[in-house]
Amino acid sequence: MLSWALTFFIVAIIAAILGFGGIASSAAGIAKVLFFVFLILAIVAMVRGKKAV
Repeated sequence: MLSWALTFFIVAIIAAILGFGGIASSAAGIAKVLFFVFLILAIVAMVRGKKAV
């Protein structure tokens, strides 16, 4: 999920450089939401004691 957030962030940067403000704003919003979902899931996994193999 973190890779998806990074992908949308890169799309947002490229769109902003090319002048597509609406697309850049949308992609940045999606990246922010995905990052926070990833962060919450990581915290829940740490609290529950699940170990990544």
